[in-house]
Amino acid sequence: MAAIVLLTAAVGTGAGAYLYLRPTAEQRSFQGWVEAYLIFVSPDEVGRVVTLSVREGDAVETGAALFALDDDLQRAAVAEAEAAVVNARQAYSRARELLSKAVGSQKAYDDAESVLRTAEARLNSAKTRLQRRRMNSPVTGTVQEVYFREGELVQAGRPIVSLLPPGNVRVRFFVPQAVLPTVHIGDRIAVQCDGCASDLVARVNFISAQAEFTPPVIYSREERARLVFRVEAMPARPADLRVGQPVSVALQGTAGVSHARRR
Repeated sequence: MAAIVLLTAAVGTGAGAYLYLRPTAEQRSFQGWVEAYLIFVSPDEVGRVVTLSVREGDAVETGAALFALDDDLQRAAVAEAEAAVVNARQAYSRARELLSKAVGSQKAYDDAESVLRTAEARLNSAKTRLQRRRMNSPVTGTVQEVYFREGELVQAGRPIVSLLPPGNVRVRFFVPQAVLPTVHIGDRIAVQCDGCASDLVARVNFISAQAEFTPPVIYSREERARLVFRVEAMPARPADLRVGQPVSVALQGTAGVSHARRR
């Protein structure tokens, strides 16, 4: 399996967070946007893309083929390691037979066994490197971006494809300090956006413990009114939302959870 890097795709705009100039505790509606935590799939080693099995927008299941890199060097390494294993097994068999006849030494037998185990380990490593030239999807989701095409050379660790599992979609918005004590993990929020269904809802799953968009100084009462805290909610129907889409959210009710997940 190729190296898979899990990163936050900060897609969209945070302009709504700056609208909280003089919030009040009665305020229950806020501006936000849809964000995604993408799965970036990249190769372990440098290589040229020879097969690209997906394109943007494709729905893929776990295990579906994504891409393949040229594998001439890896196949050669496997063949070399297989030959080494054959030779090591022959030497090991001879050493074992000689030891059983009290002709060979224990050291010669131990050395032959060690060489065989080393050759087998190198063969397994070579086969793994060859297998990783063909990458299958680690998750079920939708292809968001394809960064390299067939024929292009890709460095190790550079993403070739990014995937979006449905559970990685979030609605992000900011609430003022005065409203923060009324927001809890599990709270239901209504989500509205242009062209969206009228019954979209989400549940709060993250509340930041750190204020944002205010310099770290001793705050006056006026400055404290400008503090905002990031909140994220998981939509009930993520497929109905688009990454980067601006939304309006309205706090609807508390889940009665006192141990809000904050970080």
